[in-house]
Amino acid sequence: MSLHDDLRSALPEFRGRLTAGDSLAALSWFRVGGPAEVMMVPADEDDLAYALSRIPAEVPVMPLGLGSNVILRDGGVPGVVVKLGRGFNAVTVGADCTVRAGAAVPDVKVARAAADAAVDGLAFFRGIPGSVGGALRMNAGAHGGETTDVLVEARGVMRDGTVRAFTHAEMGFTYRHCAAPAGVIFTGALFRGRPGNPAAILAEMDRITAAREASQPIREKTGGSTFKNPPGGKAWQLIDAAGCRGLSVGDAQMSEMHCNFLINRGGATAADIEALGEEVRRRVRDASGVTLEWEIKRVGVPAGLAA
Repeated sequence: MSLHDDLRSALPEFRGRLTAGDSLAALSWFRVGGPAEVMMVPADEDDLAYALSRIPAEVPVMPLGLGSNVILRDGGVPGVVVKLGRGFNAVTVGADCTVRAGAAVPDVKVARAAADAAVDGLAFFRGIPGSVGGALRMNAGAHGGETTDVLVEARGVMRDGTVRAFTHAEMGFTYRHCAAPAGVIFTGALFRGRPGNPAAILAEMDRITAAREASQPIREKTGGSTFKNPPGGKAWQLIDAAGCRGLSVGDAQMSEMHCNFLINRGGATAADIEALGEEVRRRVRDASGVTLEWEIKRVGVPAGLAA
């Protein structure tokens, strides 16, 4: 039996969608990637907890958000890919300047909901091309703000199906990282801002939008910033100094506009994109002695290997 058939038998009360062999390319901003061995779309948090409690521990399980910060390899992703949908897409604003959002809510929607309710402090989410779940996992930030600045509490489901909350301290945020267990799938978050003026907040969001459009290739097939900034430095400056602006492998290229952005010019494979990233790391290391750390997550198996 296939993994899909095994899970169908093991999850008789699962209310969501369970499919085999779905292509992941359309779910990636790079528009590359092989199939998911099994794609799971749970109906809600209880459905997710039920499924995780019954999926054998040896089966890999990977959440996939908006696909903006990931290279999905050409051979596909083994195990179960969890895609959160409508049951995780609500956002509400409280009277105490709090914003509660499901993990599938796009970060820009969090910023907009806060602005409409005159809640300041969350406008930076306008500049993050991902979802709440991804923001929690990597302490996403932009334009002077980070997730750690506004998070009160995160909520998620552990690999064994246990549902639990994480305080800000338990998240252990550092630069582009959180200390929550690797197996937890975040389902939502509670943020807190401060009273503000809606017009001023919207003006700040417009400024962020204009700054992104002027400096980043946001209309290209890209995954956002490719490498983390090293301590005391800027990744793009090191990449530029190493002569990598515009460097290409196949149809993958380091953006001419912002050289810390990898782009797919149309026909690149995941292998092309990853190979280009590794070549940039090599050249930067040779030129400066600095080893750049990937910010984009790379998952799955190479082409030719079954997921």
